[in-house]
Amino acid sequence: MADLNFTAVHWLYIFGVIVVIATMVLRKNVIIPCILFTFAIGLVYKGSVIGGITTIFNASITAATGLFSIFMIISVMVALLAALEVTGADKVMVKPLKGLMKSPLSAYLVIILGTAFISLLFWPTPAVPLIGALLIPVAMRSGLPPIMCAVAIALAGQGMALGGDVVIQGAPGLTAKSAGVAVEMVTSRAGLLTAVTGIVAITVAWFMNRNEIRLYAEKVKNDQSSGYNIVEQAGGVEKTSDGERYGNFAAALMGILVIGVLVALFAFNIKGGDASALLGGAALLVIIITSLLVYKVKGMDSVSDFLGEGLGFAFKVMGPIIPIAGFFFIGSPDSAPVILGQGAPGYLFDAGNALAAVISPTGFLAGFGLLILGVITGLDGSGFSGLPLVGTLAAALGGGNANVAATLASIGQIGAIWAGGGTIIAWSSLVAVAGIVGVPALDLVRKNFIPVLAGMFVSTMVAVLLML
Repeated sequence: MADLNFTAVHWLYIFGVIVVIATMVLRKNVIIPCILFTFAIGLVYKGSVIGGITTIFNASITAATGLFSIFMIISVMVALLAALEVTGADKVMVKPLKGLMKSPLSAYLVIILGTAFISLLFWPTPAVPLIGALLIPVAMRSGLPPIMCAVAIALAGQGMALGGDVVIQGAPGLTAKSAGVAVEMVTSRAGLLTAVTGIVAITVAWFMNRNEIRLYAEKVKNDQSSGYNIVEQAGGVEKTSDGERYGNFAAALMGILVIGVLVALFAFNIKGGDASALLGGAALLVIIITSLLVYKVKGMDSVSDFLGEGLGFAFKVMGPIIPIAGFFFIGSPDSAPVILGQGAPGYLFDAGNALAAVISPTGFLAGFGLLILGVITGLDGSGFSGLPLVGTLAAALGGGNANVAATLASIGQIGAIWAGGGTIIAWSSLVAVAGIVGVPALDLVRKNFIPVLAGMFVSTMVAVLLML
């Protein structure tokens, strides 16, 4: 570690990360620790109280800027659901799906399969709002709690699909290039490992929450009015009898939107952020059409009401994530200079390099060392940013053996993307899942934590056996 020139700020940041993780394990809110350590880092790095205070704000601004695209897609989809609810189109849309989701378990599995399919083809970014709009309402009326809907989406999309990325191959391509091995070697191994991780995590999550699911299902059964109504959470716009006349039309329009977006994604090879932009823009057009149909000239005002409710809901649910993300953004070499000033290092990545220097090159220690390193690099909320590091280290530990290097690199990829891609990092794209479903992001992290750790442990054991 001496060669890495660790400073007092490095140690302070590492201690802060440990405190934050411990606070999460104790099921307490981590906002205060994150703000205090952000202040302390700014105080020590800049050498003044004013510097510490401004660092708190600058970190939050940087985090908000990075996360705003997620906030925006949440806002638009909530506004769209509000507009559809006014016409009764939400009930028309979900009626055909009731046959597939007759129980909490069937709803859980349908959400997983639907999310995984769309996420494999287009990454999880567009999958979350699509699944949220179409499947979550029916799943909740089938007795699946909102938090378990979010768990299913996160484990299937941000975890299992993105962890292997076997179709688009963005993640294995980056990992393989850094490890100096063929892309297909990483793709095949990462695909197997993410499948093992996903199956274990999905199974463990279900059995850990059986009592909660049973109680919620009984509540829904006893109260037929129970179920998903995101509009009530957001404040709602009054439904009118005139609006209900357009329910079938609005439902058909929503169907055209979904099919049109999927066709465009295939035809024009649109992925990631561009896919979300296409979906969000199309959703805004549907909001406008629906508002004008129902409210006529007054629709000019109702559109702003819908969007205002959507933004209010997004910031109410996701706002607490901003100062948390700000603390972890200090750990990234890309955002640290923006927050602290030019020349500031990425403290989290420096810690990752320090860990890499002491990892054993063989057996279980190498496998679990790469897994831990991957998880650490994912703490900044970006599953992809640590892939070059884990790939490079895997190549060094592989000692010229392509099979070992590819397997170790795949383990690191699973750790980085399952954590930061993300299923157990609240300031990652997991905020989109929590926001669309309408549950606190930190609660979702707690639900995912043990299942994901169990899944990664089992998959790493499998990977180590493959290297023997």
